[in-house]
Amino acid sequence: MTLLLMAAGSGSRYGKLKQFDELGPAEEFLMEFSIFDAISVGFTHIVVITKAANQSFLQDYLSKRLPQGIALDVLVQDITDLPEAITLEVKREKPWGTAHAVWTARKVINSDFVIINADDYYGKQAFEGAANFVKNNASNKTYALVGYNLKDTLSEHGSVSRGVCSVDDSHLISIEEHTKIEAVDGEIIDADSGRVLNPDTIVSMNFWICNPSIFNYIETYFSNFLQIPENLEKSEIYLPFVAQEMMANGLIDVHVISSNSEWFGVTYYEDKAEAVKTLQDLTNKNQYPTPLWK
Repeated sequence: MTLLLMAAGSGSRYGKLKQFDELGPAEEFLMEFSIFDAISVGFTHIVVITKAANQSFLQDYLSKRLPQGIALDVLVQDITDLPEAITLEVKREKPWGTAHAVWTARKVINSDFVIINADDYYGKQAFEGAANFVKNNASNKTYALVGYNLKDTLSEHGSVSRGVCSVDDSHLISIEEHTKIEAVDGEIIDADSGRVLNPDTIVSMNFWICNPSIFNYIETYFSNFLQIPENLEKSEIYLPFVAQEMMANGLIDVHVISSNSEWFGVTYYEDKAEAVKTLQDLTNKNQYPTPLWK
């Protein structure tokens, strides 16, 4: 089984590259705990998507820590990596988005795989659920999403972006992106619309379980996206939009798996102290060794 981590973000709200902030008791990165949890339930291939400036550092850093027998690919999300027969003259600095980050791995993944954010903590039970799905899923048309309750994914230090899911009997119907969700006076509000959201609503935290069929669809989606001139300077292609279009076209069904575990992230720098405390508490409860890799 393969775990793909998206680690090419800039951390604009965090103020630094949060993927490489030393949050663990022995100064581990947050992504290392997800990798540890994945390996503990049978994942044997780790793929990390990052920026060119970080590739050699991350390759060296992780290769010294991962156990023997674990394959590692550290790949660069390159703005010039485009579908064949497409050339662009537009100047662009911003990456093409999360779907493009996943597409970067098309040459190194040839079986079912899990996608996560490198700067989120998902919990051991979430990886157990994902591994069980991969081992028991007999259909190439069935993907999965590990879902979390909205109330458990907020920050005390500002608004967050979440994919709010419509779910029917563990079947994903749709995802609606909300970019400014925050808790206000005991309620969870979508600041853009003023709408009050149910605290127990399932949201996507970009924990997807896919197979390689997604690569061909992303290429088609990306090619169509690039035909629209106003997209070329700053717009991005997002993984949930690709998945939703695949569902709408009848190409896939998406099963929603309950995470049954704690999520936390570091959207804002002020989130760091709580993340450090939580990782220390989990280590004190013997859920993780320290240092993480021995």
